[in-house]
Amino acid sequence: MNTQFEYQNNLQAFATTLKQRREHHNLGIELKRESQEFVDTLLSILFPHFSRESAITEYEILAHLALLERDLKKILVPVLRESSLSPEDVAHRFIESLPRIHDLLWKDAEAINEGDPAAESVDEVILAYPGFLAIAMYRIAHEFYLMHVPIFPRLITEYAHEKTGIDIHPGAQIGTSFAIDHGTGIVIGESTIIGNNVKIYQGVTLGALSVDKKLAKSKRHPTIEDNVVIYAQAVILGGETVVGHHSIIGGNVWLTHSVPPYSVVYQEQQSHVHSKNVPGESLVYYI
Repeated sequence: MNTQFEYQNNLQAFATTLKQRREHHNLGIELKRESQEFVDTLLSILFPHFSRESAITEYEILAHLALLERDLKKILVPVLRESSLSPEDVAHRFIESLPRIHDLLWKDAEAINEGDPAAESVDEVILAYPGFLAIAMYRIAHEFYLMHVPIFPRLITEYAHEKTGIDIHPGAQIGTSFAIDHGTGIVIGESTIIGNNVKIYQGVTLGALSVDKKLAKSKRHPTIEDNVVIYAQAVILGGETVVGHHSIIGGNVWLTHSVPPYSVVYQEQQSHVHSKNVPGESLVYYI
């Protein structure tokens, strides 16, 4: 056991280490909170479904956007302090991108509504579907990712992950009319490319075959072409894996190679049912 003197010295050394690390890595919890507040505020401007204000004028919308841009500049100051990017320029470019982002999100909501028999309206999708919320936060984060803003876009998509259970890396490239049904447990990796009119279900993983850090800048995740449906728990891996357009990937499929357009890929399995009322006959389960 250490003496009291050694104990105090070790504690002092530990305090010094903590102080040094806090000085060099001090973005901290404030940035996380601010990024979440920024997304919540932005969504309340883009969609009345997320707003406490039922009626709002064009002038009030312009005022809200001006305040949002001001707050965004403040948030970006510590994030960009070691970057050549200007907080003012990034904030201005982001605000300019909002009409395009808003249009993409309406198409996503319409695709979810049209593809889900349980959905009664686009309003229900925006209000109640975690898939739409995850897509909305991804599209916001992706815009910052394209401008090479560090950390901030990942905080936004991790906020979506926390709220919905859907993990979409901000670097993924996703086309128009993207639909997520249910959504819990979906993982979409950084270099994934998804075309237009793609629909995926819960538990789908679009991942990498290797987690080697040396491959960080390479194409590690699959490409999903237009009009593909991927059912629950399917796992598609690898940067060279391409799912051809108009294909259907069935539930529980494990796929590490490309398939041509119009493919139907499914996991073949057998289920055997035995009556428990037959005496002397053992039960056999295939799972």
